[in-house]
Amino acid sequence: MARFALKLEYDGGPFAGWQRQPGLASVQGALEAAARRLDPGGPAVYGAGRTDAGVHALGQVAHLEMARDWAPFRLGEALNAHLRPAPVAVVAVARVGEDFHARFAAVEREYRYRLISRRAPLVHDRGRAWRIRHELDHGAMRAAAAHLVGLHDFTTFRSSICQAQSPRRTLDALEIEALDRPAGREFRFTLRARSFLHNQVRSIVGTLERVGAGAWPPGRVAEALARRDRSACGPVAPPDGLCLMAVRYGTDPFAPAP
Repeated sequence: MARFALKLEYDGGPFAGWQRQPGLASVQGALEAAARRLDPGGPAVYGAGRTDAGVHALGQVAHLEMARDWAPFRLGEALNAHLRPAPVAVVAVARVGEDFHARFAAVEREYRYRLISRRAPLVHDRGRAWRIRHELDHGAMRAAAAHLVGLHDFTTFRSSICQAQSPRRTLDALEIEALDRPAGREFRFTLRARSFLHNQVRSIVGTLERVGAGAWPPGRVAEALARRDRSACGPVAPPDGLCLMAVRYGTDPFAPAP
């Protein structure tokens, strides 16, 4: 068997999420169906992160094992041919060793959430950003976000159905960039950590939006975190604006050979 790492991008809109689910369209299911066209043995595809329904990816990583030792370029081309018309693309393929695991070998994941403040409905960014009508205080959100960086118990900011054994996570970075656009102001939330809890990013962004709107003072975020109580969290941001940007490893499997 030959093991391959895949770098993927996809539009999460039509899918019930990454993970295969009986009777529902999933990214994992689409990839496995494409792989079965090449290997009747039915290769399983393992992803670095289980993105939720409606969440997008530009840098998801997965791995699978094929009975045939394909040339990486040819495997990518063949998978893409069988993925059509699903909005999933294999953008890079690398031959990897048996010790590589897309999920367990990852050392960092990076998510970006896009929020656009404008009164008019979104057209080109529809399904790619959360549109709100009111203005947001950039400085207040940044002050609130500072309370969340570092090692914490994130019980407040994880889903009640989260299956992680521990709510303790280290949030390495939470950056908020404000961009003035002709048709509205865009806020980009970039979060980096080794791993995230279920709904953690969307819970954080939804809470910070309340701070930016003036409904919460920045210090209330620290209080909510300390309570370790899901009911203390703000509203969960919708999935449209969330995108898995990158998954990083100790050694980049897709780096060109020296």
